[in-house]
Parts: sequence; C-alpha cells; structure tokens
Amino acid sequence: MKNTILSEKAPAPVGPYSQAILVNETLYCSGQIAADDLGGGIAAQTEKVCDSIFAILDAADMKLDSVVKATCFLADMGDFSEFNEVYERFFTHKPARSCVGVNALPKGALVEIEVIAIKA
Repeated sequence: MKNTILSEKAPAPVGPYSQAILVNETLYCSGQIAADDLGGGIAAQTEKVCDSIFAILDAADMKLDSVVKATCFLADMGDFSEFNEVYERFFTHKPARSCVGVNALPKGALVEIEVIAIKA
C-alpha cells in the first residue's frame, strides 16, 4: 500500500513531488530545506529542517526515532561542526547517515535533509 503524506506544519512542495510517501511500513521523506526562513545561519536552518521532518513524521504517525537513514546536504562543509551540534539534539538515536557537500541547494539554502523511516 502506498500513501502520500502531507503536513501543513512543513513547507509545501514547490515542485512535482510529495513531502513523503509511505509504502507499507517505510516512509520516504523528500529533502527538506528551511524554505520559509532562509535568512538564518546553518544552526537556525538545521533546526527548522529538523522541525519540518518531525512534522512530516508525525503526519505519518511516526517519531524521530523511527528514522533509520538520513542523507544530509551542506552548501558549505565548513558548517559541518555547527550542523552536527543541532542535528545530534534531534537524532539522539544516531540513525545511519551520509553527509555530503554540494555546490548549491534550492533557494540558496545552507542545508537539506532527507530521511527514511520505518514504523516499528
């Protein structure tokens, strides 16, 4: 069974994609940026992105500890330490993760995070 997940507490998709798709017990969450608050630095944007991910997980009746894999994109790897300080406050259960530096992110964002979560 496949269901589209949409939370009004997270930025609406700005293109032809869904915030998340739930397939059976697995949630595939699209990359989230701080779309409505790009003025802050890496810490503020990371916190906003994590809040959006939490809202999407909540809409799918999941919690942050349901996340088994996170893929993180940073516009500047010089922000890695500050990014990690915020990230680890949210993802205390330490899911598998990749973190890569990219040339640019949509709307000039500093960080984008996508996750995969499992209903347990």
